[in-house]
Amino acid sequence: MRAARLLSLVLLLQNRGRLTAGELAAELGVSVRTVYRDIESLSGAGIPVYGDSGHHGGYELLGGYRTRLTGLHADEAESLFLAGLPGAADDLGLGEVLAAAQLKLTAALPAPLRDRAGRVRERFHLDALGWYREQDSPPELVALAGAVWNQRRIRVRYRRWAEPKEVERALDPYGLVLKAGVWYLVAAVDGAVRTYRVSSILRLDVTEDGFERPGGFDLAAHWQEYLAAYDARRLRLQARVRFAPTLLPALPDRLDAALVRAVEASAGPPEADGWVTATVPLESVGLAVPTLLSLGPDIEVLAPEELRRAVADAAAAVLGRYRRGDGDRSSSPADSVASSPRAASTPKP
Repeated sequence: MRAARLLSLVLLLQNRGRLTAGELAAELGVSVRTVYRDIESLSGAGIPVYGDSGHHGGYELLGGYRTRLTGLHADEAESLFLAGLPGAADDLGLGEVLAAAQLKLTAALPAPLRDRAGRVRERFHLDALGWYREQDSPPELVALAGAVWNQRRIRVRYRRWAEPKEVERALDPYGLVLKAGVWYLVAAVDGAVRTYRVSSILRLDVTEDGFERPGGFDLAAHWQEYLAAYDARRLRLQARVRFAPTLLPALPDRLDAALVRAVEASAGPPEADGWVTATVPLESVGLAVPTLLSLGPDIEVLAPEELRRAVADAAAAVLGRYRRGDGDRSSSPADSVASSPRAASTPKP
């Protein structure tokens, strides 16, 4: 570990020029005192590191010194596929390995290419998370990644939506997928390939039993097929909805991509007032109501009638809550809606 850190320190100075002890400590994830000790060790080993004090001081390599010890270890080479996702590399326990690999690659580049690589890094950054989302970092992820890599069978206790809520499974872990900041495990159980959300794993035991990964199994292709099948399974309610012309351009920011594609594919010609009718695939009446209400007054649900009534009842309940002028909260607006069948569709001012 210390030898790798010393090499990383030399490569940092080689790639970036003069750096302060604080900057080196931040890059290497160690204390400034450790950097001082490492600099002394490098000097004792004959590496020409020069330190200059003062406001513009720091450490640098003298005489254009360049190390040729830039070969990648196996772990470093394997980590490079995560080069655009440093957060994912950290979650899998590969953050330091990836950083070392990137340093070595940069050091091996000719100066003009090294400069261009630096310009790309300064100008482009990949952030795979959706807005208002945090990175999902399950505690079992590192051990699970090891089981995937070493092809070790696992036993898990898993929390799910259906009854029974908690189940135990013996799984052959084929791969891990990061989707919008959430980690999923693709694994085989009794010969069938299933998908599990890693954060729902309550207990993980990695066994010593190995398994044979199917020849030709393509994780990326399987995931795309899974997403298509998942949307087909969950979006079973076909709703006919009218959209205001001002809402249509904003739909990509308001609805899931699958719903937007369905609206675009099924939209009829604009009516006289500019409104457009389209088919929106939704999961269920209960889940569809908040989704549709989030679009505000710029939609009208036409069918099915059950969904139209549910949206009208919810809208009337909200309206009733805000129209009470006496601050009396002893009764629920839903009670008034239930007692008046027409209140949902014809609320009076």
